[in-house]
Amino acid sequence: MKAEAILTAVKKNGNATASASLQAETLYEKCLALARNLWWSWHPEVINLFRDLDPIRWRQLDHNPIALLAEFTPQRLEERAGELVLHSRINHAYRRLKEYVSTTPLWGRTHAGVLGSKPVAYFSLEFGIHESIPIYSGGLGVLAGDHIKSASGLGVPLVAIGLFYDQGYFRQHLDVNGWQQEEYLHTKVELLPMESARTPSGEPITLEIPTRTGPLKAKVWLMQVGRVLLYLLDCDVEGNSPQDRELTSRLYGGDQRTRIRQELVAGVGGVRALRALGIKPGVYHLNEGHCAFAALEAIREEMKENGRSFEDALQEVARRTVFTTHTPVPAGHDRFDGGLIEEHLGPLRDELGLSFEQLMGLGRVEPQNPYEPFCMTVLGLKLSRHANAVSSLHGHVTRQMWAHLWPWRMEEEIPIGHITNGVHIPSWLSWQMRLLYDRYFPVDWVSRMGEPEVWQAIYNVDPGELWETHHALKTQLLAFVRRRVSRQCRRRGESDELVEAARNILDPNILTIGFGRRFAGYKRADLILSDLDRLHALMNHPERPFQIIFSGKAHPADDEGKRIIQKIANLRHDPRFANRIAFIEDYDINVCRHMIQGVDVWLNTPRRPLEASGTSGQKAILNGVLHLSVLDGWWAEAYDGSNGFAIGHGASHVDDRITDQRDAESLYQVLEKEVIPLYYERDVDGLPRGWIRMMMNSISSLAWRFSAHRMVADYVRHAYLPAAGGLSCEMPR
Repeated sequence: MKAEAILTAVKKNGNATASASLQAETLYEKCLALARNLWWSWHPEVINLFRDLDPIRWRQLDHNPIALLAEFTPQRLEERAGELVLHSRINHAYRRLKEYVSTTPLWGRTHAGVLGSKPVAYFSLEFGIHESIPIYSGGLGVLAGDHIKSASGLGVPLVAIGLFYDQGYFRQHLDVNGWQQEEYLHTKVELLPMESARTPSGEPITLEIPTRTGPLKAKVWLMQVGRVLLYLLDCDVEGNSPQDRELTSRLYGGDQRTRIRQELVAGVGGVRALRALGIKPGVYHLNEGHCAFAALEAIREEMKENGRSFEDALQEVARRTVFTTHTPVPAGHDRFDGGLIEEHLGPLRDELGLSFEQLMGLGRVEPQNPYEPFCMTVLGLKLSRHANAVSSLHGHVTRQMWAHLWPWRMEEEIPIGHITNGVHIPSWLSWQMRLLYDRYFPVDWVSRMGEPEVWQAIYNVDPGELWETHHALKTQLLAFVRRRVSRQCRRRGESDELVEAARNILDPNILTIGFGRRFAGYKRADLILSDLDRLHALMNHPERPFQIIFSGKAHPADDEGKRIIQKIANLRHDPRFANRIAFIEDYDINVCRHMIQGVDVWLNTPRRPLEASGTSGQKAILNGVLHLSVLDGWWAEAYDGSNGFAIGHGASHVDDRITDQRDAESLYQVLEKEVIPLYYERDVDGLPRGWIRMMMNSISSLAWRFSAHRMVADYVRHAYLPAAGGLSCEMPR
C-alpha cells in the first residue's frame, strides 16, 4: 500500500508539473504573438504590459518586446506574471489582437470598394513604425509607417514593400567639440518581429534582379503591422558579392551607385516579390521617386503576360499608379547619369524593347537633351496618372517645379493635386491624454477620430484637469531630458560637476519650447539664435523666462547641418544659456514622442516654401502642445489665428538673407508679444485660461483634419479607387 501511495503521488506531481509547464509555455506563446505583430506599438495598455515585466530592461532594450522576452524562460515569465497579476491583462490583449486581425472595419468594407480584390501595393524606401525597428531616418519613413497603420485601422486592403537595413540609419553622438559623430549598429534579425516571406506553396522567397554586371539577389522578410503585411527585401544573401551583401545594410548610405542599386531592388525587386507571393495589386502607390523603377517592372509584366506593346502597357500601368512627391527642394530629387542607368536597367530595357535614348527620355524633362541626367521624380510623374504633393502649398510649388513636363498647359491644369499629410493618432497621443479623452469624448471616439464633431468634446474637459495632465507630461519629459543629457556628459568623460548639473537642467515651471527634426540648412534650427543678446534677455527674464529643447540629426554628408547642431549644442558652455538650452542626441521616434507630448510650444522655422508638409507639429497638437511656425507646409492651411502662432505673414523675399532677417524678427516679436504673455497670464487659481483655451481650439480644429486616418481616406477616395477602376473623384488642388 505504501509503494502504491508513493507511485500515485509521483504521478500526481508529474501531471501537475507538466500542466504548469504547458500553462507557462502557452502564456509565453501569447506574449510572443503580441510582440510579433506591431499592433502592440500603438496600444499603450499592451506597451505597459511589456514594460511592467521589467521596466529597466524595457528601457535599455529600446522598448523591444521580443528582445525582452528573449531574456525570460516560460517558467520565469509565468512567475513574473503571477507576481504582478498579469495573466488577465495578457489574455485580454491576446484576444483583442486576434479579434482585430480577423475582422474588417466597417469603413473598409463600405468605402474601399474594388480594392478588396485589387489591393494597393505601397512602396517606400523607409518605414518608421517604432524605435525598436530602425529602418527609417525621419519624416518620410514615419509618414509611411503612419500610412500603413491607418490603412490597417480603416481596413484598406494594402500591402507594403520596402528594404530591410540591418544597420539602420545611424546612431548620433556629439564629441567634446559638439560635432556630430555617426555610429552604425548591427540589428539582430532574431530580435525583430520578422519571418521569412514564403510563396503560396510555402517556399522561402529569393529574387534575382538582372543588371549588366550580373544579377542582384534578395530575400524577402515579412513583418505584420496590424492588418497590413510589410515585405522587406534584403540583399545579405549567398550568391551576392561581398559588396552587394552590404547593399541594403544602411539607409541613405554610400554613393550614387549604391543608391541606384537600392532603388532597383526596392522597385523592380518589390514587384517581383509581389508576383512570387501571388499578390496581384490593383494599385501601385510610389511614396517618392525612390521607388519609381517599380512602374517599369510592372510595364514589363503587363507586356509579357498580356502581349501588349510598350505604349499600351505604359498606359495601363500608369492608370493604376499613384505617385506621391515630398520634395520641394530640387537637390532632393535623385538623378543618375546614363552609365548607371544602362548598367542597372539595361536588361529591363531590352525586355521593354526600348533604345537607350528612349529609356533615358522617360527620366528627362527634355527627352532629347543628352546632357540631362535621369531623374526618378520625372519617371514617377510620367508613369503615373494620379500624382500628388503633400500639402496645398506644396501642390502649388510642385506644379511650378515640374511645369516644363506639360509646356502646353497652364499651371492650374498641370495634373498634380495634393493630399495633405497626417499622423497616426494612437501612435502619438500620450497615454495620459488618451485617458482624459476617454472620460470626456464619445464612447466610440477612437473609431471616429477622423470626424470633426468628435473633437469638439475637448471643450467639455475641465481646464484645470487638462492643464494638470499637460504639466504631468512636461515633468515626465524633463526627467527624460535630464537622464539623457547627463548620460551624454558621462559618455564624453566630462567632470562629475557637469554630470550633476545636467541632472538638474531646465525648470518644469517655465515655458518650454521644443524643436525636433532633421537638421538641414533650410529648416533653420538656429533662426531663434539670430540675436543672442535679445534671446538671453527673453530666456532669462526674471518673471517670464523660457527654455528650449533641441534634437535632430544631420545627414552624414551635410556639413552645414552639422555646424548648426554644433552651434546649438555648444551653447551649454555659455553661462547665459547653460540651464536654458538642452540638445538631446540621437533623435528618433522615442525622443520625438517624449518631446511632442511634453513641451508647451512646438517650434518650426523652415524657409518658406521649402517645407513640403511637416508632421511633427501635427503630433504635438494631439497632446495640447501649441504650434509656433512659419506659414509653410501644413501650417499654411491650418492656422486660423486662434489655434496657435504664426511667424511672418506667409511671404518670402527673393533674397534668402532678407527672408531670414524678417522671419527672425517676426519670431522674436511673436515670442515677446504673444506667446510669453499668454503663457504667464494666470487667474486666481494659477491657470493660464487663455492658453488653455488656445490648446482646446488647436485640438478641436486640427486633430481630425491632420490625422493619418483622414489622409488615407483621401487617398482611397481621390487616388486608389480611380486607379483601381472604381468611382472617380478629382484630386484636391
